Amino acid sequence: MRGRLTTHVLDTSQGKPAVGMRIELWVRSSLGREPQLVKCAVTNADGRVDEPLLGSGELHIGEYELIFAVGEYYGLLEAAPFLGSVPVRFTVTDSNSNYHIPLLVAPGGYSTYRGS
Repeated sequence: MRGRLTTHVLDTSQGKPAVGMRIELWVRSSLGREPQLVKCAVTNADGRVDEPLLGSGELHIGEYELIFAVGEYYGLLEAAPFLGSVPVRFTVTDSNSNYHIPLLVAPGGYSTYRGS
């Protein structure tokens, strides 16, 4: 079994999934090369993307970054959102494990963790 990468976003200020948030997945290189964009996705009605960001066989050991377009999301709801892009940088140490990176967000802050 090979690991995969998934995410979801919950809008804690409204107590519901964050629908329509744009997410970018970047892979970072320790060899001095520029980060590379791997995938763009948008959250669905459950605050998740429709498929894993990286599926079985696509997840490799290394450093990754998810960039959540929180400012765009809240810009639809308020005139001047406090947060812009929220980057979450993490390291994959076992390509056979699942990595689930949720984002809990509100207009004034956010938190994240490694889920299951």
